[in-house]
Amino acid sequence: MIRVVLADDEDLIRGALAALLDLEPDLSVVAQCSNGAEAVRAVREHAPDIAVFDLEMPEVDGVQAARQVAAEVPIVLVTRHARPGVLKRALTAGIRGFVPKTTPASRLAAILRDVHDGGRYIDPEIAASALTSGACPLTERELELLAHTLQGGTIATIAAEVHLAQGTVRNYLSSAMTKLGVATRHEAARHAWQEGWI
Repeated sequence: MIRVVLADDEDLIRGALAALLDLEPDLSVVAQCSNGAEAVRAVREHAPDIAVFDLEMPEVDGVQAARQVAAEVPIVLVTRHARPGVLKRALTAGIRGFVPKTTPASRLAAILRDVHDGGRYIDPEIAASALTSGACPLTERELELLAHTLQGGTIATIAAEVHLAQGTVRNYLSSAMTKLGVATRHEAARHAWQEGWI
């Protein structure tokens, strides 16, 4: 029996997927979680054979959660918004599978078996998009500050959180805006998110 931890913040989707996976003769969902922090705890508590994480979850997203436990369990990431830049972040975090939420349950079950047996699976359309998309022109620091901006942080709160002077934060954000050709830091943050860089 392949024991699965399943994490998705949408209750209906998580419950339906758990029920469908439990219908498979060799799969058993041992824990369901509604955010990435719970998913990390569940992996450590239940020691499953594989984990399925939604990409977009509150508190800790699927990539951040994967980064914490990928050495302990193979992880398949599912997403509704398969932006090319996210694939690179996910692979760097150690995920073994990357599939859209439009994948039929029977196909997902087959992918889980393959990944459990040591394989990898990347959705072909996502892979093709990632290969043809441009490289990220932003630095790690610029991406970090844009991620804080996306979460609604003001210059003052961002500066306090990352231990930089407010003027330094403004300079980094201004540099990011120039590189992306946008007028505001919020536009820059949205652009970076849409590309999957943050």
